[in-house]
Amino acid sequence: MNKNTFFIVSLVLAFVSCKQKNSEKEKRSFEIVTNEKTEQLSSLYQELFEKQKFNGNVLVADNGKIIFQKSYGLSNEKDSINLNLETKFELASVSKQFTAMGIVQLQKEGKLSYDDKISKFIPELQHYENITIKNLLNHTGGLPDYIELAEEKLDKTKIATNEDIIKLFQDSKPKKNFEPNEKWEYSNTGYLLLATIIKRASGKEFGEYLKETIFDPLNMKKTFVYRRRFNPKKIKNYAQGYIYSDSLKAKILPDNMGKDFYVVYLDGVVGDGTVSSNIYDLLKWDRALYKNDFINEKDKKLIFSSYQTKDSTETDYGFGWMIDNSNKYKKIALHSGGWGGYITYIERHLDNDKTIIILQNNSTRNTEIPVKNTRRILYDIPIEKLTKLNREILESYAGTYLINESNKERKIIFENDKLWVPMNPQVKLELIPVSKTKFIVDGFSPEVSYTFILNSNNDVEKYRVQQEGKGLDRIATRKK
Repeated sequence: MNKNTFFIVSLVLAFVSCKQKNSEKEKRSFEIVTNEKTEQLSSLYQELFEKQKFNGNVLVADNGKIIFQKSYGLSNEKDSINLNLETKFELASVSKQFTAMGIVQLQKEGKLSYDDKISKFIPELQHYENITIKNLLNHTGGLPDYIELAEEKLDKTKIATNEDIIKLFQDSKPKKNFEPNEKWEYSNTGYLLLATIIKRASGKEFGEYLKETIFDPLNMKKTFVYRRRFNPKKIKNYAQGYIYSDSLKAKILPDNMGKDFYVVYLDGVVGDGTVSSNIYDLLKWDRALYKNDFINEKDKKLIFSSYQTKDSTETDYGFGWMIDNSNKYKKIALHSGGWGGYITYIERHLDNDKTIIILQNNSTRNTEIPVKNTRRILYDIPIEKLTKLNREILESYAGTYLINESNKERKIIFENDKLWVPMNPQVKLELIPVSKTKFIVDGFSPEVSYTFILNSNNDVEKYRVQQEGKGLDRIATRKK
């Protein structure tokens, strides 16, 4: 080996060694402890992985100490690349908490007020009167979801951006679903507009502003805004997102569906998604939100409070976080996400300081987010074994129902051998059977249950939906 070759090899080895040391340093920045819960969590997730119900990374912490962290499955199926603990994922709607924090930072800088009308920053939408920034933050603005509108009217030969969607609303002027503060309805449109407000109020690109005010100050080096089709880059250790194709009976990349697939032509939109991160950076984020040097107690109260509509109905949503309260777990802030093969979840037990972070890159008919049993293990509650029902029984429950008090229609749908409650054209909640007639909504706390009521001929007549401690107890009659 000549001197030049030796020098080059030494440089390469030194670089690799440095990378490995940095990786180990990242892991050592958190205290790791193992106990009986570690084994229980390992058993839970390993079983799901073996049944092809889980493919991704999971981290569970108790009082900031990691008690369980593990990677399951492949990051890239074509090249057979395994996931590792530092793999980065698209966060989908878990991104909303960062968009909301960008607004909080601008408010602290005096560049906007939560009570500002959106027309102050987006005059193109001045015909939507009385919608405030706060309405967008807590989903009480009433604007229809842009994804459905884009599917109907957008030019799909190019990748759309926030400006394209705003122009679509400006030109087509779709009606509000309700007046501001009248109701709560989850809105991707609201968070798209919040990202545009961040850009116009700060004078910086959305991703640049989040990097300067959130990611860099919190040392979240693996977190960034990324639009892979609109602005492709080569990013190391990034998980590919896979969806299931019913026609091909196989997992595929969303891009294989063609350019007119919504995940592809909406890739330029930011705010409701497009933040990418890994489990360690999300734990840094979690820890920072307990301290007062990043945000103060007043900010935290605003972010983690459930807002009310005009009639004093709780929305159970704060600024980019869903808010739950229960006797069992006390106050929890959480959010899930799903987009283009990525299924993501973060949950923070605010009163008991427990953290659950789940990042998956497979969205198939089998994929599960095992939050309920993860919680049970954290609180020393026996895990719940679920019931397996045959296709015929599940199909019999699907249909259109009428809520008795309001006569409003509600649907239960059967899809991919499961029952679902559709919330809007893009979001549906899985119903998990715990008996022949009782189901629980996946991932909700306090638990939401659906009990189907049969007549003497075993035909489905009604269902009863309940949520303990929330006053939810309704009967819906099957529409004939």
